[in-house]
Amino acid sequence: MPAPPILWLALAGVLLLLELVGADTDGLLLIGGVAALLLTLFAVLVPVVPPLMQVLLFGALVGAGYGWMRRWSARRQAQPIPPGEHAELAEVTTAFDINGDGRVRWQGQSWAAQNLAPDQLLLPGAQVTVMGREGTRLQVLPRQGSLPG
Repeated sequence: MPAPPILWLALAGVLLLLELVGADTDGLLLIGGVAALLLTLFAVLVPVVPPLMQVLLFGALVGAGYGWMRRWSARRQAQPIPPGEHAELAEVTTAFDINGDGRVRWQGQSWAAQNLAPDQLLLPGAQVTVMGREGTRLQVLPRQGSLPG
């Protein structure tokens, strides 16, 4: 018996709602939500497709969408952040590891970031200066005198 389209519509709603409230998945929830919406339409137009085939199609759509997004992101060149009257600041949300990788909140959104001074420890709550962007990854430097808290 085929899965009712309402299940795909409900999944799309949940995934898109999670993306809307800001769950950190680098766009995977958005891709899954769009794929579930496409599956809703597909299940209405072709109701005889078995549920297992629908799940496999969902996985293929998510995989293709994520692969396309990664390729698109990789093609983007590093972009300097235009200097404004004040330096662009971000707040560390996830501590940076020894390789200089972490997460920051910048302009109201969570971003993957690379610490350009990996010898300096960055803990949650610390302020950093955004120096540039490479695809979907910000390049940041610790702000002098910024302590978390």
